[in-house]
Amino acid sequence: MVNTPGTTRTSGSVEEAPTDPPVGPSTGPSTAPVTDVVEPPSTTLLARALEATIVPYAMCEAGDLRIVWANAAFEQTMGYDAAGARERQRHPIPEAARRHGEMAALRARLAQGEPTTAELSIPRADGSLFPCRVHFAPVDEPDDRPADTPGTPARGPAHWIVAFEDRSERVSHDEQQAALVEAERRERRSVGIIVQVSDLLMDVTDRATPLHEIATLLRRSVVSWAAFYVNDGGLRPVDATSDVRPPSGRGSRHGEHRRPDGGDVEHAPQDAVQQLLDGDRDRPVELALDREYPRASASHWLVERVALESGVDGPDSAFVVPVPGRRRVIGVLVVVPRPEAGGRLEESTTTVLELIARRVGLVLDNARLYDREHRLAETLQRAMLPQQAEVDGLDVWTYYAPNSENAQVGGDWYDVLQIEQDVVGVVIGDVVGHDVEAAAAMGQLRSVVRSYAYDVTLPGPVLERVDQLVAGMRIPRAAGLVLSTLHRLGERWLLRWSRAGHLPVLHVRGGEVSQLLGAGGPLVGFGNGRRATAELELEPGDVLVYHTDGLVERRDRDLREGLDALSRVVSGVTARDSAGIGEELLSRLADHPEDDVAVVVVRVPDPRDVAERGRSPRRRRWSLPSEAASVGRARHAVVRTCHAWEMPDASNAELVVSELVANAVLHGYGHVSLQLYDTGDGLRIEVEDGNPAPPVTTDGHPGRVGGFGMQIVERLADWGWRQSSRGKVVWAKVRPGALPPTGR
Repeated sequence: MVNTPGTTRTSGSVEEAPTDPPVGPSTGPSTAPVTDVVEPPSTTLLARALEATIVPYAMCEAGDLRIVWANAAFEQTMGYDAAGARERQRHPIPEAARRHGEMAALRARLAQGEPTTAELSIPRADGSLFPCRVHFAPVDEPDDRPADTPGTPARGPAHWIVAFEDRSERVSHDEQQAALVEAERRERRSVGIIVQVSDLLMDVTDRATPLHEIATLLRRSVVSWAAFYVNDGGLRPVDATSDVRPPSGRGSRHGEHRRPDGGDVEHAPQDAVQQLLDGDRDRPVELALDREYPRASASHWLVERVALESGVDGPDSAFVVPVPGRRRVIGVLVVVPRPEAGGRLEESTTTVLELIARRVGLVLDNARLYDREHRLAETLQRAMLPQQAEVDGLDVWTYYAPNSENAQVGGDWYDVLQIEQDVVGVVIGDVVGHDVEAAAAMGQLRSVVRSYAYDVTLPGPVLERVDQLVAGMRIPRAAGLVLSTLHRLGERWLLRWSRAGHLPVLHVRGGEVSQLLGAGGPLVGFGNGRRATAELELEPGDVLVYHTDGLVERRDRDLREGLDALSRVVSGVTARDSAGIGEELLSRLADHPEDDVAVVVVRVPDPRDVAERGRSPRRRRWSLPSEAASVGRARHAVVRTCHAWEMPDASNAELVVSELVANAVLHGYGHVSLQLYDTGDGLRIEVEDGNPAPPVTTDGHPGRVGGFGMQIVERLADWGWRQSSRGKVVWAKVRPGALPPTGR
């Protein structure tokens, strides 16, 4: 018998049996029934599958989520099994793994009995964290009662099956991206700080203001507190005026100190801050603020300053960054880190601080080099300029000032010579340049002209001899000048002059102004023949105005326009004395000169002169060297001015100015500026010096003479003081009728 496929034969009968699903395309209709029913795997097989999968799985009880089972992948990933997991669940969650908001939201969702997912970080056995996405699915227990039977409360799941999806790579990627973003933010912040510091340093001098602004910028951006201290014979705040400073030189002053009981000298530990100042270290130094340092050390001084000035509650340490100059450390930058930084400085912050310190050091060093050159040139130049001239029979006023915008010093100069009893020489000149070389050339030229003027007298021949000598001396700078002599002729004077490439002198008579253009010639040293001499007879009331080009030269006009403007101003002056004329010229033309300015005003007195108060500025100014002789010069200037202005109480004014100038010479530095003003109801005296410290009234110096100066000023005048660009101005207005002190 042939068996037919798809059938079985039993007991002589044929039964239809289920056929296998066709494999491949069907070739025709099939009459055999087809079924897709597949018998599900057994529970044992499912358990073995969960155990074998490489994805960590665990089962936990509902409610407290206590783990009751975990597969091998879970144990391999975490380093502990289900029992270990239950043990760890009894311990507090580590701080780094806590996500209070996420866990609260997770428990709320689980209470609904619905599948849910959460982002968690689970501690491993080695202490590291396993960042994962945790998927919860409810597992119901078999129950005879349907969960949705009417009238019965809904039951939640008894267990949760939990799958742990590894998120380490994603978290690592996110952390890298966050780190890159943070690094870029820090870099942008650092660049921004450097740019702002560069802007602040654009016009820095040796003043304190830009350094204070930089310290404020650092406090706003990267540290809790910051301050600069300069190393001038010892550390001091940038605006300090006290002479109580720690020593900063090398040697035993910082290496040893006396024992508290007065015993032998002990060797102090190495002072790290002093090593910075000495150049033995070049990286920032951490300064512990709770340590005791030797009292003679720079560290001790800095710790006291930080405690006094920082205003930061309980910092543990500060960091000291050297501010290097070209040849030495010229100061330090001291900072206190922010509390959130744990008392440390980030590497990026340290880099910013070091860059700022280097820039500040370079700019300060340049400013100091320039300032030293400027002071040297100014001292050299002023030492060669005569003081306010006193000439019998003539009213003479002189003035010199360097460029007010850039404080440059150049070769402008003037000279007033009493050649003979009835012969006066007046010279004004200008050497090209604004530096020490120009000032030195001016000094040489001034000495040559002065020597020949006393010997020859006539201006033209004097300049001929000057040409010869200057050509042999090879003075490196070109120069121009006007040399004139005035010879007394009773009440009149005969003016003779010769010009060597310089602007003409202005002559004023009866309000008419003329330029003395005659006797012109080339610059000094370039004359190759005879130089001419011109003459003019001066009458009582005539005025001569000698000046350098700084009085009239401006960027927005040519020199001829400047001379015309000067002529118009001179013609309108109403003052009847040379000082009043000069002050009015300066007030209208020299408020902001673009070059050095030297002016000499000579007036032939007129017996018919009548004082005219209020019609012109009544101000006098003198620049005095910081030396004892300046006190006498100031007293003489005040007495002469009071007599010229017909002011009473000249003796009181003389005493007040004596005390103010003496204080400026003793306690200030730099040149002393004296200015006198007629206020209409009295005399106002102003004395300026380079020390910004205010004057102090004392009860005298115990054990020695002196110390009563400001008490004398208080008896005779109303006084006060104010800060200035150079330092300070002390002013006093003399009280009319005040009685001078009779004793001390």
